[in-house]
Amino acid sequence: MTVLSVFGTRPEAIKMAPVVKELDRHRDRVRSITCSVGQHREMLDQVLNLFEIKPDYDLNLMRPNQTLSQLTADLFAGLDGVVREVRPDWILAQGDTTTVFVAAMVAFYCRVSFGHVEAGLRTGDMQKPFPEELNRRIADMTASRYFAPTERARQALLRERSY
Repeated sequence: MTVLSVFGTRPEAIKMAPVVKELDRHRDRVRSITCSVGQHREMLDQVLNLFEIKPDYDLNLMRPNQTLSQLTADLFAGLDGVVREVRPDWILAQGDTTTVFVAAMVAFYCRVSFGHVEAGLRTGDMQKPFPEELNRRIADMTASRYFAPTERARQALLRERSY
């Protein structure tokens, strides 16, 4: 089985590092591939160095004065290329960033199972925080597996699961 773990921000890397390390412990059964999109380059690199994680793919997509739409388009193109090359069985991503939203959608488009780490968190207001609330909802809508951090998050997922 091949698992592609995607991250772009420092919080994502902090929370995904134990997952990546655990996948690496099972090399006899799991091919673990990591992809950094570089959404928060300097802070992200500090965490990756601390956990001794060297991404297999580094998209380095952030540009000065980049709009959210430009970042989103670049993420779609970049992650689609990685997924088509790696051909993973699973894509894992954590949180509520644009990186997570796009990873979920690329998984859906490529018919790859998606695991959402930290699934089910809700504010109840699509504008707060913006765009994170929409990002996490879309990631959860496309997810094949949820990794909910709290009972409240689990209950939110159970209420919303109507398909």
